[in-house]
Amino acid sequence: MSGHRPRLVCALALLLSLAAGCTGSSGGPEGPGTAAPEVSGAAGGGSPFWVDPQSDAARQVAQWEAQGRSGDAQVLRRISERPMALWGPGDDPGPEIRRARAGAAAEGRTLVLVAYNIPYRDCGQHSAGGAWDADAYRRWIGAFAQAVGDAKAIVVLEPDAVPHIVDGCTQGEHHEERYQLLSEAVSRLKAQPHTRVYLDAGNPAWIPDAEKLVEPLQRAGIGNADGFSLNVSNFQPDAAGRAYGNRLATALGGKHFVIDTSRNGDGPLPGNRDQAWCNPPGRALGAPPTDRTGDALLDAYLWIKRPGESDGTCRGGPQAGRWWPEYALGLARRAKG
Repeated sequence: MSGHRPRLVCALALLLSLAAGCTGSSGGPEGPGTAAPEVSGAAGGGSPFWVDPQSDAARQVAQWEAQGRSGDAQVLRRISERPMALWGPGDDPGPEIRRARAGAAAEGRTLVLVAYNIPYRDCGQHSAGGAWDADAYRRWIGAFAQAVGDAKAIVVLEPDAVPHIVDGCTQGEHHEERYQLLSEAVSRLKAQPHTRVYLDAGNPAWIPDAEKLVEPLQRAGIGNADGFSLNVSNFQPDAAGRAYGNRLATALGGKHFVIDTSRNGDGPLPGNRDQAWCNPPGRALGAPPTDRTGDALLDAYLWIKRPGESDGTCRGGPQAGRWWPEYALGLARRAKG
């Protein structure tokens, strides 16, 4: 995908850091066996969102413990013990979503899901692919929604799909079909009784003039959605996201929004924006997922991008979406919270 694409004391510290818009780097060493920072002893902490015990990060923690890399395993718990979005598989989203639904229901928590399978996805770039055609997408989104069932769920709908229309990356002959498919997807997902839908709107550095997104989002069905998502798989600071989100929300008549804070703890990599989004070095985890944001229109900070999954084959990374343990360790070690 393109980057255009705790215990009481810890919870209090998180709230204070969110109120201050504070992020940064610990600046610690990154080699195996170095001392690990303290992490929460309970998966999910005070978050209402479900933590996947079968995530790549959780498996990596178990593997490193078995190999004697206990310090690194402890650091990686900063990822494995926090809720991350589940991206519905492109072939058949049903089994994975049903597994997650059962886990979340057993704990009384909310699922966070991503639907990312629109035709002509990512304009042929790192995350190229998607459904074969419109009818295939309709079947896929139907299976996705059916698997969600009556679970409490947040669905982030099609990262990049609308911004790629606005910036011209998606070819013009596909625009009308994409608007139609997105609008239908919003309606289909909202037919589930406890599902909230956030249509993706890119990030502040991608489409700096938020007004340019208003009509495209309206044509894509934002009126029937709960709101929009920002900063998916990107690195823009929380303060920038909040300001941008409130401008766009106002232009959309008061729609709410969510922000991806999975990797924005040190903000974006300085330099060329076209190169800064793909596996940038030196980045850090951002604010842990929470629905306590202190902003009436900002519904949640979420980890939508799963920290440690590659953006693509740039900078020596594996294919987009593949687990990259050493990159994940760096993100976790540099995190403050």
